[in-house]
Amino acid sequence: MLTYVLRRVVLGLTVLLATLVAAFLLFFAGPADPAQAMCPEQRCSAERLVEIRANLGLDRPLAVQFSEYFGGLFVGRDFEFAGDVVHCSAPCLGMSFLTKRPVSEEIFSRFPATVLLALGTVIVFLAVGVSVGVITARARGTVLDRLLIGGSQVFGAIPYYVIALVFALYLTRIHGILPQSVPLSQGLLGFLAGLIAPCLLLGLVYSAGYARYTRSSMIEALSTDFVRTARSKGLPEVSVLRSHALRAAIGPVVTILGLDVAALLSGTLVTEKIFEIDGIGKLSIDALGRDDLPVIMGTVLVTAFLVVTLNLVVDVAYSFIDPRVRLS
Repeated sequence: MLTYVLRRVVLGLTVLLATLVAAFLLFFAGPADPAQAMCPEQRCSAERLVEIRANLGLDRPLAVQFSEYFGGLFVGRDFEFAGDVVHCSAPCLGMSFLTKRPVSEEIFSRFPATVLLALGTVIVFLAVGVSVGVITARARGTVLDRLLIGGSQVFGAIPYYVIALVFALYLTRIHGILPQSVPLSQGLLGFLAGLIAPCLLLGLVYSAGYARYTRSSMIEALSTDFVRTARSKGLPEVSVLRSHALRAAIGPVVTILGLDVAALLSGTLVTEKIFEIDGIGKLSIDALGRDDLPVIMGTVLVTAFLVVTLNLVVDVAYSFIDPRVRLS
């Protein structure tokens, strides 16, 4: 297994390096001009724009800019803003063009809100999705099976932003059935209360897919020889479902879970924007609207790191969840 893990780590580092190069060229070799975002032409002279580009190092060759950016990931960098030198500690993802703060600080200050949102969402969609999948697999072909799976398909077919807008408008703002989101700085309990609505919404949307995947895997597992053997020994049905069938069927669900957790930890853009949650997703949208390229690039790299890491974790976890799987 160690050889397999080492190979995957090397492959993951290659993917991260390729993502770093592609993101750098896309953002810093593109048409967007950060100097104009910091100082619009309507109230900024051409000389001032040139000065800003020089202070940001945007007038240097791309190779030099990339080498400085890459080195900053390991040893940090110094930036100059209006004559003041600001140090960005490693891992330095650059400095925000607008807030003059290190991108890593911008991202990690929003990370707790995104983590709590992701954790609540995972709890909801696993509890609902896996439970519905197991129930419908056990009641395959019955009216209950058709109602639950049909309802999940209808719910999953509705555009998410429509559900989110209706959910936020009627349940939190107009009728106040669920509390509205408040900044984490105003208290943990108030922030957690404000996460009830987005976690329920995201969890129910995600659970539709998990119900279908769990049902399909459970139907296959229930027809295997070891499940029939467990039943022939007189084991309780709950024990057969939980300890035998579900353990064999959970593998595909774990694979999807790893990708979904990575996506949630990378920021749920629509949810965080609609519910006014100061997470990574809202940070990305705000940075995109203001051409704050280092922040956008930083979120891309953090997303790539989370996807690569969680994919490795899921692959290793397979060998513990399903004894039939051996990594080599």
